[in-house]
Amino acid sequence: MSILRASYLGLALLGTIVPMLSYLPWLQAHGGGAFSLVDAWRQNPATTGLFYDVLLAALSLNLWIVAETYVRRDYWVLITLPVIYLIGVSAALPLFLFLRSRPVR
Repeated sequence: MSILRASYLGLALLGTIVPMLSYLPWLQAHGGGAFSLVDAWRQNPATTGLFYDVLLAALSLNLWIVAETYVRRDYWVLITLPVIYLIGVSAALPLFLFLRSRPVR
């Protein structure tokens, strides 16, 4: 594995762990699900702006993944689509780059 691919994988792991260090305690404290988390993201203009920024990045990444899958016929990268919405862009983007950078057989 190249240094670049290892970096992508490391960033995908960090992109999973670091946000969860904040999300999980918040979910335990508030006992809420995804909808209450989205409500919390929209509490003030700053967090609402960040919410829409990340949402648009997620939609753009989703479109890119689908387009790349169509062109390259590398269907394994589709595993990153649920990662976008279940974990976040910070995990899905480096995971997609990790999978995309491997040789297609």
